Amino acid sequence: MDLLKSIAVATSGLRSQSGRMRVIAENMANADSGPERAGADPYRRKIPTFQRRFDRELEAQVVDMGRVQRDNSAFRTKFEPGNPTADASGNVRMPNVNSLIETMDMREAQRSYEANLNLISSTRRMIQRTIDILRA
Repeated sequence: MDLLKSIAVATSGLRSQSGRMRVIAENMANADSGPERAGADPYRRKIPTFQRRFDRELEAQVVDMGRVQRDNSAFRTKFEPGNPTADASGNVRMPNVNSLIETMDMREAQRSYEANLNLISSTRRMIQRTIDILRA
């Protein structure tokens, strides 16, 4: 495989993981936000997806961020009888975002991002050393 192609493939991984981190950050930012009004649904967790595709120009498989899906799991409830959005029993529906899961997902995205970045750095060093050998 051409060294420049490996950089292009790793770059697609960087873009995808960056998009994944953006979705996770959005989930974490809305983890404690309640519904806008009584009876409305609170924020629903988003799940990033990935899809691979064959890049004809590179002649290699690359990864793209796919559609962002909604998590249809049940909302959390929080007992706040004084909240204007609470139901008759005093419970407020809260987003179905678990901060612990989002943190673990963020770490995984970070590790994958770093792996792609290391691959690009290693490839660049290999190219530079090859050029240095050819100059000598």
